[in-house]
Amino acid sequence: MEGAWIAHTAPGGGMIRPAVIAFAVIAPLLSAQAESLFTARLRPLADEKAVFATVESRNIVVARTRIGGTVVQLSVKDGDEIRQGQTIAVIGDEKLQLQLRSLDAQIAGLKAQVAQAQVDFGRLDTLARTGAASRQQLDQARTALDVANSALAARVAERAVVAEQAGEGAVLAPTAGRVLQVPVTPGTVLLPGEPVARIAEANFVLRLSVPERHARTLRVGDRIRLDGTDIGAAGPVFGNVVLVYPQITEGRVMADAQAPGLGSYFVGSRIRVWIAAGERPSFVIPASFLDTRFGLSFVRRKTHDGGTEDIPVQRGRDMPTPDMPNGVEILSGLQNGDELVGP
Repeated sequence: MEGAWIAHTAPGGGMIRPAVIAFAVIAPLLSAQAESLFTARLRPLADEKAVFATVESRNIVVARTRIGGTVVQLSVKDGDEIRQGQTIAVIGDEKLQLQLRSLDAQIAGLKAQVAQAQVDFGRLDTLARTGAASRQQLDQARTALDVANSALAARVAERAVVAEQAGEGAVLAPTAGRVLQVPVTPGTVLLPGEPVARIAEANFVLRLSVPERHARTLRVGDRIRLDGTDIGAAGPVFGNVVLVYPQITEGRVMADAQAPGLGSYFVGSRIRVWIAAGERPSFVIPASFLDTRFGLSFVRRKTHDGGTEDIPVQRGRDMPTPDMPNGVEILSGLQNGDELVGP
C-alpha cells in the first residue's frame, strides 16, 4: 500500500479531489524532526570576563650596522614583511674601497717580486750545479724567494680582511617579521652599531592585562575567545594562554595568549578578549532553537505525551563554544533533561 486515500464531501454534495499522503513524504519529515531535537543539560560554563589585550611581538629586534659609513641602499620601509637574512640596507665606506685599490697595487708588485725571485733562484741553482755559483748565493736566492712569497700571502690575507669589512656593509635582517620603524634614509651617515630598523618577530601574541582579582584563576592553557567582528573573522576565534607573568604591576597581571590570524594586525592594536574567571553551571542551547516574539524568548519543549509546548525562557548573552559556535546561554526557564524541538 503506497498511501491512504482521503475523500471529502463538498457542501453541495460534490466530491473534492482526493488527497494522497505518501509514506515516502512522511518518513523524511519524521527524520528531520528527530534531527532537530536538542537535550538541555547543565554544563560547567566558563564565567567569562572581558579584558583588553594588545597585539605585540614577543621580541623586538634591532638590525644594526657592523661598519660605519653612508647608507647607499635602503630596501625596506615601515610595515614591510621580511624574512630572516634578507638585505635591508647597504652601508658604503669609501675608505675601504681605497684600501682595496691600494692592496691590489701592492699585491701586483709583490707578484712581480715573486716572479723575479723565482727566476734568480732558478738561475743560481743551475750555476751552483756547474760550480759557477757558491752554495751561499743559492741559499740567499732561496731565502729571497720565500720572503717574497710570504709578503704576497700577507697582502692577499690583508685584502681579504678589508673585503670582508666591505661586505659587512650589507645589513641583514636578524629574524623574520614585520618592520616597525626605519629611522634612516639613503645618504645617512652611521657609526658602527647604530640601528637601521626595528623588527617585530613574526610570532605575534596577545598581551593580556588581567585584574588582580581574576589572576588566581588564570592558568597556562586556558581558553580565550575573541569576537569575530573585532578581527574580521566570520565567527568567534578561540586561542589559549601560553604564558602568565609572575609579577603584579599596579594591580594587574600580564599574560600572553596565542590565536590564529594575528599576523595581519597592527602591532600594538587593542582587542577585546574574553577570559575564563571561574566556572558555573548553566544551560547553553543553539540560537536556532529560540523564537523571539514581542520581546520575549520562547523554546518548544517536548511533553511527556509526545506533544510539544512553548515555554518562555530568559535569554542570556551569546556563549559560543568550539562545539557550538551559535550557542546562547539560558538563565531561567529550562530544567535539566528537557528535550527541545527546533523550528
